[in-house]
Amino acid sequence: MKQSRSVVVSSLVLAAALVVAAAALSSCAPKKDAAAAPAAIDKSSVFITVASGPTSGLYYPIGGGFGGVIANDIGFRSSVQSTGASVENINLILNKKAEIAIVMSDAVLQAYDAFGAFEGQEPKKDLRGLMSLYPNYVQLVTTEATGIKTFADLKGKRVGVGAPNSGVEVNARLMFEAHGMSYDDIRPDYLNYGEAIDQMRNGLVDAAFVTSGIPNSTVMDLGTTNKVRIIPIEGAGMAALQKKYPFFTASVIPAGTYGNAADINTATIMNILIVQKELSDEVVYMLTKGFFDNISKIQDTHSAAKKHINLETALDGMVVPLHPGAERFYKEIGKLK
Repeated sequence: MKQSRSVVVSSLVLAAALVVAAAALSSCAPKKDAAAAPAAIDKSSVFITVASGPTSGLYYPIGGGFGGVIANDIGFRSSVQSTGASVENINLILNKKAEIAIVMSDAVLQAYDAFGAFEGQEPKKDLRGLMSLYPNYVQLVTTEATGIKTFADLKGKRVGVGAPNSGVEVNARLMFEAHGMSYDDIRPDYLNYGEAIDQMRNGLVDAAFVTSGIPNSTVMDLGTTNKVRIIPIEGAGMAALQKKYPFFTASVIPAGTYGNAADINTATIMNILIVQKELSDEVVYMLTKGFFDNISKIQDTHSAAKKHINLETALDGMVVPLHPGAERFYKEIGKLK
């Protein structure tokens, strides 16, 4: 009986010792933190295609700046694709043929809410933002030789309205609508603005929409052989535009930009960088942080980038929800709460 009792006591002591040891080991083990850093990304497995725009515009060199930072500083593989710009870029993102893209915010909002150029389609609610870039100025370009001085003077003229369904062309439609006109009032040429300016130089186009940052190199080049005139967007037309499409802002093209003696009233619209929704939060966080850590390299691509692309204005005119990875970065630095 004594022996049996001794065995039981010994067993209890041993069990207690095991419990204490287990507790001690548990306390020494590293604790799992709910906010622990995600697993490291294999950078060589990530490929980022940057959808930019025509080589004659600003999207292409600025897109090249982003591509350079992605490849040389962040460490992902990358390529920069020349495209027809905004509307094509939106479709490239939605069809998973590009990971990030530069677009005009009016085109993005039309896609997101299915109006304007996207009327009758399903709303593109998967579009996500990463950062705002710089304002595009609506530049209705002509030459003094055409005699065009006001928007109404476009009636019956040959007008380069932009490549079909490009951001420039979508923008041009809104300008005509705001002025109580349509393409029926003109002879539209669906050319990108680089081509339209070439045709203007040859006397085959009377005016062209150049919706871009300023100064635009194609307009400056036209000014070497012709007296350039920029037609203002102002008065009742500007008021109607802002009433229906409040994402437009009244601004001016400063005197001297294209040899103009005085400021020229016009409308501006923000360009933004959008990102494929399916990209992981960590990859998008690394992209966003990497862009701002190396922002001077992006700013060096064009004077519009140097003036406008910065952390202070990074969320101005953002018309779609941010990707969670970008949101994490902005919260981390106190830009978002």
